Amino acid sequence: IVVTGSDDHLWKMWALPDGNILMTGEGHTDWLSGCCFRPSGTQLVTSSGDTTVRIWDLSRRGCILTLKGHARAVHDCSWHSQGDFVASASMDGMSKIWDVNSERCRYTLRGHKDSVNSIEFLPFSSTVLTSSADKTVSLWDSRTVSRLF
Repeated sequence: IVVTGSDDHLWKMWALPDGNILMTGEGHTDWLSGCCFRPSGTQLVTSSGDTTVRIWDLSRRGCILTLKGHARAVHDCSWHSQGDFVASASMDGMSKIWDVNSERCRYTLRGHKDSVNSIEFLPFSSTVLTSSADKTVSLWDSRTVSRLF
């Protein structure tokens, strides 16, 4: 199974190798930039040019949570390996760590001087990796919001 996001504001889940569309998600109002499965495989997170991050429940076939807080388009998103946190990277120069259970932003990572283009939790740790249009890569401790590198 593969999930793709597109300029048509939709994400699609595809079965491989036959290429059949299993599910389509609509609700974003601009292009999709990222999609990532929750480690349990039961949910999906998407990021979009509409400045939001959305959580989708695959069994309910719909959006269950819209996370708002970025001022510009969101370029990327990632699940923590334990599944309780989502990270997002935005053109506003900030990254956010979202607590899915409390449905709010837990931390904002500030320090890049330009758009943050990608974000990834390192497996089984509290470390987050970001890359930016300012030509830097940073490692962050998501518990203390401190830049490690």
